[in-house]
Amino acid sequence: MKSIYVLLPLLLFSSLLIISKSEGNILQWCIADGQMPDDVLQRALDWACGHGANCTKIQPNQICFLPNTVRAHASYAFNSFHQRLKHQDHNSCYFNSAAFITETNPSYGSCKYEVLP
Repeated sequence: MKSIYVLLPLLLFSSLLIISKSEGNILQWCIADGQMPDDVLQRALDWACGHGANCTKIQPNQICFLPNTVRAHASYAFNSFHQRLKHQDHNSCYFNSAAFITETNPSYGSCKYEVLP
């Protein structure tokens, strides 16, 4: 009987994934390319924060500040920018090749990356 309680949530979650993919609603996030040098990511991060990304959560003492790395902050900012503009600009996750699209949710701990349909 215990196995039903373990399997039921897995079955429900699996069916939700199948439904969302079959309807074309694949969830995607924009994150920093970890192979880019920090100075390149920093310039793109500064640009994103100055051009529409919501960067408040990556400020000191905010929920997504840690880890305090250029890559982590850039990923958050790139995704924020991308989510706001993805329906208007198909290059909203480009940042001079410093970012890419992923279907793996980059959220961690209390830091939740937004995803808009």
